[in-house]
Amino acid sequence: MGPRIYSHDTPVQFYSEIKKRQEVSTKTERGRSRVLGIIRTPPPAWRRARVPRPSLAIRTVQSITPLTVRTFSASSTRSDSRQIKFTSDAYPNLKRDPKFAEISAEDVTYFKELLGSQSAVIDGVTTDAKDDIEPFNSDWMRKYRGHTRLVLKPKNAEEVSKVLKYCNDHKLAVVPQGGNTGLVGGSVPVFDEIVVNTSRMNQIHSFDAATGVLVADAGVILEAADQYLAERGYLFPLDLGAKGSCQIGGNVSTNAGGLRLLRYGSLHGSVLGLQAVLPDGTIVDALSTLRKNNTGYDLKQLFIGAEGTIGLVTAVSIQCPPRPKAVNVAYFGLESFDQVQKAFLAAKGQLSEILSAFELMDGGSQKMVIEATGNKHPLEGEYPFYCLVETSGSNAEHDMAKLESFLESVMSDGIVADGVLAQDETQFQALWRWREGITESLSHLGGTYKYDVSIPLSDLYLLVEDCKARLTEKGLVGDDESFPVRAVVGYGHMGDSNLHLNVAVRQYSKEVEKAIEPWVYEWIQKRHGSISAEHGLGVAKREFIGYSQNETMVKLMKQLKNLYDPNGIMNPYKYI
Repeated sequence: MGPRIYSHDTPVQFYSEIKKRQEVSTKTERGRSRVLGIIRTPPPAWRRARVPRPSLAIRTVQSITPLTVRTFSASSTRSDSRQIKFTSDAYPNLKRDPKFAEISAEDVTYFKELLGSQSAVIDGVTTDAKDDIEPFNSDWMRKYRGHTRLVLKPKNAEEVSKVLKYCNDHKLAVVPQGGNTGLVGGSVPVFDEIVVNTSRMNQIHSFDAATGVLVADAGVILEAADQYLAERGYLFPLDLGAKGSCQIGGNVSTNAGGLRLLRYGSLHGSVLGLQAVLPDGTIVDALSTLRKNNTGYDLKQLFIGAEGTIGLVTAVSIQCPPRPKAVNVAYFGLESFDQVQKAFLAAKGQLSEILSAFELMDGGSQKMVIEATGNKHPLEGEYPFYCLVETSGSNAEHDMAKLESFLESVMSDGIVADGVLAQDETQFQALWRWREGITESLSHLGGTYKYDVSIPLSDLYLLVEDCKARLTEKGLVGDDESFPVRAVVGYGHMGDSNLHLNVAVRQYSKEVEKAIEPWVYEWIQKRHGSISAEHGLGVAKREFIGYSQNETMVKLMKQLKNLYDPNGIMNPYKYI
């Protein structure tokens, strides 16, 4: 069955033709799972509101070819990594701290003896391992690149403890690294810091079906954790476009937000406990599985979002909700951001307890997905804004009725212009890829300046419009190679006022960067927003933290950093 499409612009003759098809299909295919054409006639009340045009029509849509959702694999940068500019060159104000020692052959020998397995050490100090090390030296966006010559892959907290203690004693700087899918350069070295990669710490230790608590190593891939939970009727309370590569330790260390924060909240709420290793080798065992533990400071919160600057997270216990038995997705077009806000307000009011996602995409971002994939868009017309709404519940009939009622309401009120409702799992995934495929589609254009920000909802899209106007006024935006900027687009999570501003460029340049920064942060500061909603600070936003945090808060953060990491070996040159 094709997706249901709602439109109040269907011609009368088209509606009549479809109604005939409905009558035929009902006679010939009743009882079968596949029925072509209209499912039902428009509700009488709605038809009265839109005479002579029917306000609801449902038509079949071409099947949507699945997108390749991600290009987050570290190996994807390997073939032409020589073109990636070194971070130390891109940020000339950053200087290697002379207090850090340089890695020696003796250091490498110690680590090889400690970790044992040949695959646990990638040695570029005593051997030529440039090609093997390069994926750990650079990010998937091709924006950040370090100079590390040593990658270590411990398999448990005890090995991490010995690695960090040795590094701390010998003043060797360290970069914790998981799936390396970040956007701000937080997981790649700047200079020659040792990369401590968590990919070998990939065991799921336990799951309690009664409480829904999962205990797993930091190196477990997010998608693998969710698949494990799916077999047991639960889901991981976080979903990202990079789920096939990102690791849950990195998710926790960056306090990743994701697509369903609206429903399940942030990791600050769902993480019940964690295990981490401090720079001096101390293993912090706070791997509680209790939802209530009101005995002293909740120290685990310090590691959530700390980006590996005070310790390395090695394991996590997390509260996982039951997997919804019924999931529905609607995708629709709107004529203005004012209409988007009205649709979101209506969704919160009418869908309430089953609303799990409300995603915003502008027309420019969707055109890029079309250009990158060649796929047919699910809607026939073009609109300046698109939204994706997901509901999750336990009663399919009840949830579908609520979603259809919501769609009928927002369309009869003139809020939504056109929309489609997924009818099966394939269409469900296909519609989501119009949202999740944006990041990869942008990667085909060259480079992207990405700004992950929180702004009061009423001004959310204004930042995209103002940024586009600013860059156009400076003569930086155009269709041919003489212009550095290809496009300025925006998308994000309406449910938590989180916008992803993307400036797609033919190549990274200081001219474009200076036009955007610090202007974009000043714009956000004036509206009391946050310069980083979910991607962290890393290298990219370290110097701009003052736009979101006052002097007192920054001072307290530095005191914590100095307390836990007095030698400053953990992820230096970043965060604060």
